[in-house]
Amino acid sequence: MIQDSLIIPQRHERFIKKICETDIVIGLESEEGFATSSSNDYEDEDENPIQMICFWSEKALAKACAKDGWANYTPTEIPLSEFLENWCVGMNNDGLLIGTNFDQNMFGHEVEPFDLILEIIAELKSSGKNLDLQKFEKIEDLETQVKEL
Repeated sequence: MIQDSLIIPQRHERFIKKICETDIVIGLESEEGFATSSSNDYEDEDENPIQMICFWSEKALAKACAKDGWANYTPTEIPLSEFLENWCVGMNNDGLLIGTNFDQNMFGHEVEPFDLILEIIAELKSSGKNLDLQKFEKIEDLETQVKEL
């Protein structure tokens, strides 16, 4: 388990860097929608695991998790701007968590959607990369709104 506590944050950092490089986030999708799971780390006020949707930075990583209950799911690309503006905001409103670069054993980093938005924006800024958004003029506008909420 000590190894997992070291590897999981590293995989999360790779997730952030890779999606900012490619402008693509990968989800697992089937006819029923996107693959969901229960948090390993967080519970609601009734001590039930909080629901989350997992995302990956590469199709191969997502495909490796398409087994057992997710065997009929296939990797689907989501543009980074859509992920930030629609997915993260919507998931925050729905009280869901985001899992990043989970492995075949369903271990990965779990994060609040607004915290993930801020991490992605920080990476975009540090790499000097701009992202065309639909609902915001620039990433700083999104960042300001997320920080206010």
